[in-house]
Amino acid sequence: MKRRAFCLSAAAALGAAAFPYGRAFGAVATVTADIEAVTGDGKKIVLPGADVEDFRAGLRGPLLLRDAPGYDDARRIWNGMFNRKPALIARCAGAADIVRSVNFARAHGLLVAVRGGGHSLSGQSVCDDGLMIDLSPMRSVRVDPVRKSARVGPGSMLGDLDRESLAFGLATTTGTVSHTGAAGLTLGGGFGRLARRFATACDNVTTMDVVTADGRLLEASETQNPDLFWGLRGGGGNLGIVTSFEYRLHPFDGRAYGGHLVYPFAAARAVMRGFAQLYPEAPEELWIEPVLAVTPERERVLILDVCYSGAMASAERTLAPYRGLAKLLSDDVGPTSYVRLQSKDDERARFGRRYYTKSGVVRRLEPDLIDVIIDAFESSQAPQPRVAMPAHGGAIGRVPREATALWHRDVLHSVILQVSGDDPSQDEKNVGWVKARWPDVEAFTTGVYANVNVMDMTADPARAAFGGNYERMVTLKTRYDPGNLFRLNANVRPRA
Repeated sequence: MKRRAFCLSAAAALGAAAFPYGRAFGAVATVTADIEAVTGDGKKIVLPGADVEDFRAGLRGPLLLRDAPGYDDARRIWNGMFNRKPALIARCAGAADIVRSVNFARAHGLLVAVRGGGHSLSGQSVCDDGLMIDLSPMRSVRVDPVRKSARVGPGSMLGDLDRESLAFGLATTTGTVSHTGAAGLTLGGGFGRLARRFATACDNVTTMDVVTADGRLLEASETQNPDLFWGLRGGGGNLGIVTSFEYRLHPFDGRAYGGHLVYPFAAARAVMRGFAQLYPEAPEELWIEPVLAVTPERERVLILDVCYSGAMASAERTLAPYRGLAKLLSDDVGPTSYVRLQSKDDERARFGRRYYTKSGVVRRLEPDLIDVIIDAFESSQAPQPRVAMPAHGGAIGRVPREATALWHRDVLHSVILQVSGDDPSQDEKNVGWVKARWPDVEAFTTGVYANVNVMDMTADPARAAFGGNYERMVTLKTRYDPGNLFRLNANVRPRA
């Protein structure tokens, strides 16, 4: 316990050192005025100024009100589609600040949003008129090369974890964009370029420290609160706020063979059908994401985004069948670094753009589904339509579905319809295309991935995400969050 306490203290200290509160975010002066806010069920309330001042005085990090310097920067998240304004933002410097924030929110029944890396696609890491518990200052990674583990703060980005672990010839599964937050990705499951080889991010977590809705700081692992540990791995933010993650790391030298194979759109149907026949037999070291996209020159293309992390001597032979599917427009696939591949999409998926997405998981890319996807893409008048089909399978499917809350392990791909842009006047056309064409694609899906598709759903997103694990999640939610304090997620409602 002494070593664990030291790691927690070190992580908090590193996070605080990395974020100079006094310069970047002005501390709120003594609060005297009452504050208008809303409860979790939408009821308008007034927070007494004295209560807010007591809350502020007990935090190590700053509490930002709407007129505070830095408030607008703190409330912004990755998806610029959302322009929400919390009544309060608690910028947590450590676990004690999170405990205090949870206790304050529970005492007043406040609507709560939890921000880790701020990469929330559905906008639920920020709220209007509630309390935003901001973990972004808690950004730290400590690698133990002897134990092959990494202790990671909840404000850390995937790029932080990649770079720190690869310095020791180690890695674990992270996503595909380096500025994604590690916490949100992991709690929802966590797919990425190494997932077929090492399983999901949540499968590689060995210990979590978590603040539950009653304000307790608990350790969750296979031996400590194992039921909570089960639900945190793939259950999203339903059960508490994780203050620290410990990941299992795997030997990996950081060398990869990857890049983009780009085919003309006219060949997309034939290439996709050939790909669908080849990929189920691919080695687990091979991750490929087919993407229908529009180039900067306004040309529609099919891209195979490739990452092969196996023996470099086998790379050319492994990729040869995919290169032979049709005549290529371009091919930059070759020896590279894994870190470079992990940041290859950072600009396309840059912070602050306006994103709208629908997604589901499929067991295979059958011919009729391929036709529907290509027809949907071809019909779009949006400036930047995108259909992505990231890979699952491999080691992900070897973990029993009952082992964690993550249910959809028997699928080979997700299918994602997405539009993005910077001009709000394009929203109606962009969003309209996704909404109009999604039902045709949805007919082929078997569920959803909670980190992607939890808004504008006709079905219950929690049931669609957790499948056969749903009832067990309800039991855990009732035990650990009976008042549904943590509701901005693929929300599991507790029993009455």
